[in-house]
Amino acid sequence: MKIVMFYHTLVSDWNHGNAHFLRGVASELIRRGHDVVVFEPSDSWSRLNLIDQFGDDPLKRFHEAYPDLEANVYRSEDFDPEVAVKDADLVIVHEWNRHELVARLGEIRRNHDFTLLFHDTHHRMVTEPGAMAAYDLSGYDGVLAFGEVLRDLYLSKRLAKRAWTWHEAADTRIFHPLPDIPRNDGDLVWIGNWGDDEREAELHEFLIEPVRQLGLKACVYGVRYPEHALHALRRAGIEYKGWLPNFQVPYVFARYRVTVHVPRQAYVRALPGIPTIRPFEAMACGIPLVSAPWQDAEHLFSPGNDFLFATNGQEMKEKLSGIIGDEEGAKRISARGLETIRRRHTCSHRVDELLQIHDELGSRHGRKPSRHILS
Repeated sequence: MKIVMFYHTLVSDWNHGNAHFLRGVASELIRRGHDVVVFEPSDSWSRLNLIDQFGDDPLKRFHEAYPDLEANVYRSEDFDPEVAVKDADLVIVHEWNRHELVARLGEIRRNHDFTLLFHDTHHRMVTEPGAMAAYDLSGYDGVLAFGEVLRDLYLSKRLAKRAWTWHEAADTRIFHPLPDIPRNDGDLVWIGNWGDDEREAELHEFLIEPVRQLGLKACVYGVRYPEHALHALRRAGIEYKGWLPNFQVPYVFARYRVTVHVPRQAYVRALPGIPTIRPFEAMACGIPLVSAPWQDAEHLFSPGNDFLFATNGQEMKEKLSGIIGDEEGAKRISARGLETIRRRHTCSHRVDELLQIHDELGSRHGRKPSRHILS
């Protein structure tokens, strides 16, 4: 089956966490024998920022880490999407694409026999509803939404004909435990971007202050940290290490004893049930995880077993101290989290779901099944 994907960017994960899951899905589809073609614009903000700060070296390292993945980079002003989707069976359009491209692909779909799906992995439906409502999805077969509440919004607002919940998941070929690496670089590592004002108070309460009060040896990776954030990290004794290529995350997790998850406010308040990609990847790497509050409304995990919840800063401090002081307890938590990922939340599971959706839609039009549904 020929599958064409339109991404904001495949090769850059600079402030673009969605790239993690998209890479895993593309890799899994290729592994199953599908012909996967990925397009991304030359002027995506993630790609441009990465090159501006680090040059072309990260792009070379990406290709070394993902030798099977290749992005077709195009200039928007002279790109013909109709040529790009020629002979396609399935086309997936990620939500970080221009409104004009999204609309044009919907127009093309009306005269072609491929399945066309819009893929939403962000909180903009609640934080920027006007921008999302401006996407013309009338020509699309449906929406892949990375949470049930987001799926319901597309249907209740009549922005899509059909919608499915399609959670993110871990690419376990990249994200897996590395037991031969000793955990002797420090106590705690956090990998994430500052995120403007979306979680500043939460980062102070659930990360910076617990580390400072416990006197932990800790470090932080990520981008877009303003000076006042860097000052707060220094004050707490936390080392800031800047951008980290996502495919190197397992090697970092392997060197620390615990990590934390601090969700953005939009997910906690308006989009419950959506944890984003970071907890999936942490548990897949076998590092114990303590999370700030979010509502596991869709029962993705078993909180208290797969990872620990802390309802406030004091609880975060107590639970971090408990994990660091109880090696056997830490191993039990990480083992349970890893088992849940492997059983339910890998990119292989999500590709099974994607191909089942494609076949469901194809049966409406008398198409043959896609095959390769099960790994």
